[in-house]
Amino acid sequence: MSTFDALRGQLLAAAETFSGGAGALSDILTGMVDDVDRMLREDLEIFPVCHHSPASALAMALRLRDKRPKVVYLELCEDLRPLLEELRNCRLPVALQAFATQLDGFPAGSGPLSVVAPVTEASAEYQAIAYALDTPDVELVLVDRSVDHVFQWEPGASDGPAKSGNDAGSEPEDLDEHGEEAALHGDSVGVEIGDLRPRFAELEAHLLHHGKVRHWSEWWDQYVEQPLTGADYDTYRQAMALIGSLFRRLRPAQDDRLAIDEERERYMWTRIREHLAISGADPADCLYVCGAFHAVSEITEFGLTSDAAPYTITPRTGTRWLYGLIPSSHSAIEAQFGLAQGSVSIAAATWAKAIRRAGATPYRLKGQQDRRARAKAVKAAPPAVAGPARDRLAGFLATPPVLDDLDEDELRGWCVDIVRLARRNGYLASTADAIAVFETSILLAGLRGRARPAPYDFADAAVTCIEKDAVPGRRDVRRLCEILLGGDRIGVVGYEALPPLARDVYDRLEPLGLDLSRRTQQRVLLDLKADPELEPCSDVLWKLRYLLPDDAVRPIMGARRLGERPIQESWDLAIGRHQRSIIELGYEGVTVEQVLEQRLRRKVWEPRATAGDALAAVEDAILYLGSRRFADELGNRAVELLAAERTVDDAPEVLRRIRRLLAHFRATQPELPTWCEAFVTAGYAHYCTLLPTAFADDDTGLRQVGAMLGFLFTLESLALALGCDRAQLELAIRQSHPEAPAKVALLWAAKTQLGLLPRDELRARCDELLANPLVVPAFPLYLSGFVQALEPVPALAPFVVEALSKAFARLPDSVLLPWLPTLITTLRRHAQELVPVLVREAGRTFPGNLAELDGWTPPWERPAVPARRARPAAVLSGPVAALLARHPQACDTVAALLACPAEWPDVDGPELGGAEVRELLARHHATTDAIAALLCD
Repeated sequence: MSTFDALRGQLLAAAETFSGGAGALSDILTGMVDDVDRMLREDLEIFPVCHHSPASALAMALRLRDKRPKVVYLELCEDLRPLLEELRNCRLPVALQAFATQLDGFPAGSGPLSVVAPVTEASAEYQAIAYALDTPDVELVLVDRSVDHVFQWEPGASDGPAKSGNDAGSEPEDLDEHGEEAALHGDSVGVEIGDLRPRFAELEAHLLHHGKVRHWSEWWDQYVEQPLTGADYDTYRQAMALIGSLFRRLRPAQDDRLAIDEERERYMWTRIREHLAISGADPADCLYVCGAFHAVSEITEFGLTSDAAPYTITPRTGTRWLYGLIPSSHSAIEAQFGLAQGSVSIAAATWAKAIRRAGATPYRLKGQQDRRARAKAVKAAPPAVAGPARDRLAGFLATPPVLDDLDEDELRGWCVDIVRLARRNGYLASTADAIAVFETSILLAGLRGRARPAPYDFADAAVTCIEKDAVPGRRDVRRLCEILLGGDRIGVVGYEALPPLARDVYDRLEPLGLDLSRRTQQRVLLDLKADPELEPCSDVLWKLRYLLPDDAVRPIMGARRLGERPIQESWDLAIGRHQRSIIELGYEGVTVEQVLEQRLRRKVWEPRATAGDALAAVEDAILYLGSRRFADELGNRAVELLAAERTVDDAPEVLRRIRRLLAHFRATQPELPTWCEAFVTAGYAHYCTLLPTAFADDDTGLRQVGAMLGFLFTLESLALALGCDRAQLELAIRQSHPEAPAKVALLWAAKTQLGLLPRDELRARCDELLANPLVVPAFPLYLSGFVQALEPVPALAPFVVEALSKAFARLPDSVLLPWLPTLITTLRRHAQELVPVLVREAGRTFPGNLAELDGWTPPWERPAVPARRARPAAVLSGPVAALLARHPQACDTVAALLACPAEWPDVDGPELGGAEVRELLARHHATTDAIAALLCD
């Protein structure tokens, strides 16, 4: 007879009673029993688990001490095996991570790829890891697919990485409810052991409705965790396998994940058979730890005696994966795998209570960091002798759950503590609220069929009785309950387990005297003048400021700009809170300088890079790396990008940065770098070529055209000195024919700068516009163009002040008032460039106090000053005049530069060798001596 013949008969009878005859229900029920029977008959002992299950962890700890296996096969990515030794240097929870940025074999644009596998102390996988690593002569073998295959096998691999691993179908909770700790895993794909959750949405909704709970985690705790926590090993094993079979059979008809699960199962059984064949281990001394869903697999490759054809494992891609440990937290695990908020913290509290009740000692890695004292070790029991499997399911399913007596002391302590915690956080809670929470918890437990209130009942009661209103900025009561029941534990990766870059950062910041592993924000003051040995720390902090999130390293006082070095700096550091970011920097390089250089190089060589991006990279390279070679490399790339651009959208950024860089190089170096000269000449020709098109194109903004003119006018002298032709600029201005009023005004300003349009004619044109009733509504647009012209033509500031004054004096309110917001926003947006010039000129133009305002007349309304009568030219006489008249070449040259006519009257004077001339040369002989010395040499 089979072990489960009696149970099979009972289930068939129940199916006939409920369904009216044999059918789908009987097939499902008997199939579930067959799955459990097949698992028990397997020569290799299979241990079904559920991830982060206290019942699984307790059963694992007890079974390992009882069986003491020699080989443990664990369902975990096989290439994560080297990381397990580093768990000794960490404080749980942490996550094993595989990271790849340079992809080979995956679609372009799908990176970076990242996989995390969280590990908590209240998990069966950690118990197996700790046992295997700390027990001599025990081998731990990871048999699941590699992280490379995780992405190879995803259905959407052609469109980029999938959302998650085992739990791709679940929707995570709102991340905002979990706080910043929920983002510790980032957008990594999560893999865990034992994903047990209905894949049929209607089934899950049915179970939640009839279980009178809100979330799957609460249903699992009530109907699985609590009954199995105190069960014996055989009962636990059979019940967990039965649940896995139930969810496997009650799945949607079109379940895309089933094919991936079956591929994983073939992969794992293939790796197990390969290891047994190589090592020669006895299956009786081995233990296979896998999820309950995989423990009852129906594939033909299941088991050691399978006669199926050999399974061929596909090769990995050429992607180079980097491995490490990152901090994790209960909230991060809940958010990534769609668990209820606080469920992992409750599981940790349940685990601690279960091991105390069972009197068991869990396995913990030697050297493991922990805030609590380690439990005392107990003497291991002798190994158990395997016997025939007995039916434990029939009794377990037929016996009603044993209801624990109400633990009033524990519940009373919870109620008192939550009231105290609520008062600390601003709630008006009192002893009456503690009594109400106590009574409501018992009431809710009774409504949900529980004799003893669970933590979920207590949390619901606390929210009902204490949180009477929601106040922004105040912690909600449910979060306070999580803190009370164990809190959101956040892991820390120890120094020895950090990658070289992270350790280098910690070493270089050691002179600050801070505990960088703390998650709290720390303030540090650097007096670089009094303590110059802290300058390397300042350099590291500025580089981390560039590479890490904004709130990881935040400067309070001090700035790093071109040509500036502060003598004091103040920083807010939260490096411990962003340990994951620093660890992931270690996947990109060995030092922060190398990572920074790689990122800058990648920034300027990406397809969408612009000349402004390249100039920004040059500036960052000078500020943070101080490498002239690397800055020149980025500068040459900026020249290439500028010459290849077909639009001028980036012109304002280019102008602002190239001005700053030129000023820096002129102040710090004897000559400009070659790439700067090439950039100015290329930009001059480039913008001259695009200027007519930019004036006529409606899609090109006024700011962009003004920036182009600013580049051409402000850098004109340098461009001409480097060989550019000014005729190209004049030709571009003459070929420009804009239609928009603002661009027309900007063109007039450019012509005035070039001397093509006199200032008086420009003033006459503006006065004509104000006098024309048809053009008056558009006159503010012309003014916007003149305001933008202040940057390329700052000498036009007096005229702009005049034009604005006339506009405010003559324009009607119906035209002026709608334009004022545009003027204000324009000046506010460009306050650094335009406002100082405009305010300075207005200060020179308008009176300085109110008393002078009444009698003040604007300069443009004052009568013209009559021209002065030209004084007659002085008559040249004397020996000096005669000397200059006989040799006029030098004077004619100076007159030509000053645009003055050179007229020489006839002068009768002494000859060049006269006594007066000789006396003059003798008195001022320095020039003559210098020429004589030059000729003699």
